[in-house]
Amino acid sequence: MTSSSRRAPTEFPFGFLTDDRGAGADPVLTEIVAGSLAAVEREVETAIARTSRSPMIRDAHDFRAGIHDRLLRKLTGRSYSALVHPVARDFPIAGMREGDVFFHNDVYRSEGGIGHLPDLCVTVPVFSEGAVVAFVQAFGHHDDIGGAVPGSMPSGATSVFSEGLMVPPIRLWDAGVPNRAALTIMTRNSRMPESLAADLDAECSACLMGARRLGELFDRYGVAAVEACFDAIIDGSTRTYRREILSKIPVGTWTWEDYAEHDGVDEPQLHTQRITLTRTPEDDPDGERLVLDFDGTSPQAKGPINHCGDYSDGVFLAKWLAPILRNLADTPERMAELDVNEGVVPLLELRFPEPGTLLTPVFPAPTNARTFVILRLLGVLAGVVAKAVDGRMPADQETIRYTGVYGEDHDGRPYLMREVLGGGSGGRYYADGEDTIHVVPDSRNLPTEFTEARFPFRVEALRLAMDSGGAGQHRGGLGYEKHVRMLKDGHFMSIADRSILACWGVKGGLAGAPFSVVVDPGGPAEREVDALADAEPVRAGEVIRIRTTGGGGWGDPLQRDPEAVVRDVVWRKVSPQAALASYGVVLTGSLEAGDLGHDAAATAAERASRPGPGEAFFDRGPGYARLSGGATHAAVDRRVDVG
Repeated sequence: MTSSSRRAPTEFPFGFLTDDRGAGADPVLTEIVAGSLAAVEREVETAIARTSRSPMIRDAHDFRAGIHDRLLRKLTGRSYSALVHPVARDFPIAGMREGDVFFHNDVYRSEGGIGHLPDLCVTVPVFSEGAVVAFVQAFGHHDDIGGAVPGSMPSGATSVFSEGLMVPPIRLWDAGVPNRAALTIMTRNSRMPESLAADLDAECSACLMGARRLGELFDRYGVAAVEACFDAIIDGSTRTYRREILSKIPVGTWTWEDYAEHDGVDEPQLHTQRITLTRTPEDDPDGERLVLDFDGTSPQAKGPINHCGDYSDGVFLAKWLAPILRNLADTPERMAELDVNEGVVPLLELRFPEPGTLLTPVFPAPTNARTFVILRLLGVLAGVVAKAVDGRMPADQETIRYTGVYGEDHDGRPYLMREVLGGGSGGRYYADGEDTIHVVPDSRNLPTEFTEARFPFRVEALRLAMDSGGAGQHRGGLGYEKHVRMLKDGHFMSIADRSILACWGVKGGLAGAPFSVVVDPGGPAEREVDALADAEPVRAGEVIRIRTTGGGGWGDPLQRDPEAVVRDVVWRKVSPQAALASYGVVLTGSLEAGDLGHDAAATAAERASRPGPGEAFFDRGPGYARLSGGATHAAVDRRVDVG
């Protein structure tokens, strides 16, 4: 095991622009600068959404912007973003010119900032007084950039070369002049060239606009004053997280792991992601911090679930994982106020295994379904922290999976509809989980009116999936149930995990319901579709029923307020059968008559007759036994680590 980057030339150490780390910055100006950064970031995203063309970018909003300083530190914290590191590595900052736009999507040359090839990234330098002072960047998931299957996410890929066009950092616009040859090559490789061209134009233009806006900030207040504010913003985040978040975790070491269930090539199995968390004391020679050691993570998969996490010392992964720690804030309101910018990096030390694991894959290992790993790591960090803080963390969630249909429309033109459907979040120690959320800020499902007008299918139902949230004192959030009736023969595709394993419950809470897709439910051709599918044929008239994951439950379900269970039944979030089976609530009356209630004495007796939670701190659901050889829990699932 090694704690340093496996590629020394790509290391970009954390540093400051001023000698005093921004301590001398005017506090009023710091607030103005912070607000201006947030406003520019939102303006860039708004411009992209209004001028792009593809459903994934324009309607699903599966993209994000970020602002970075000339030391490549991320200044904004509303959302994660890619890295400027690969651009600065290949194009010296001193040689950049106003109007330049840099482009890349090469996973292995992105320093960990790009997870799969459909994520295209544009970077624009910001100038003031003739020098680069910052960067505006946008990256998002595009419908198709070539490769073996429509959508550029072949579930059975065994090499990155089958996943689409791979572009290392290039200068896409040179001093305001677009490189038409490069744009022609990229659009020629796409099955949706017009959409790709329009999206790239939108992203480049929006970032150039953002660079002008940010340049005005430097011109108004001066480079030295604004850069002092940058340091104050970053250092302020470090101090806030140390004071309000790290202080909640006791000094010690804990280990936990979770799993992806399949890689699209081999038979389903437990692909392990493990974190050993160490909270160091204040007097540690290397500083007070959290050490995340990924030793014990499984070897890289044959299929496309690998993620290049160890580049640039894991700087991207640290900022991806850090939002989980906000759950330790004193209140939900305070949690929402805590941004994740470069200030979290000094507090997180990431230690990676040697090359050749799920997190340290070796080129040209495929990566298009890397969401299985990076989403799971969010849950692994939540789980290992839960062990340290007696469960005061949310249960598990799985909020990204790609589904879609493609074929030819009624006029014989090819079409591709991709959607990133949300799922339920985990129950929390103070509240139920949220229904149908998405980990990408502002993302959403595609509007029914839009999809029915543009594609040859009809959306016959879109509702919460009853009983999908894991039972608990605080119930897990619900996933979607969506029914799509095809009006013309086509193909269904899916890149999804958690179809066997489920979102885990914690501290007595039960796991949520897994993901599932059934074609022609109740019909003569009813069949379940694998969660990894590239081209499932669906005939005109058949219905595709999609059910997304429910979040895990928190706490013993038998401790849930019976009135809350009755309310859930009235709201059709919990079925009457599950009210009794999962919560021990004996209902009275009926939904139809409008007098649903519960029998308090019978409920108390029913609950008293049942055993309490077992020794395991986590519930993984029934699917775990299928892949573990019959075990219901892993050795790390106890509250206290054993030997």
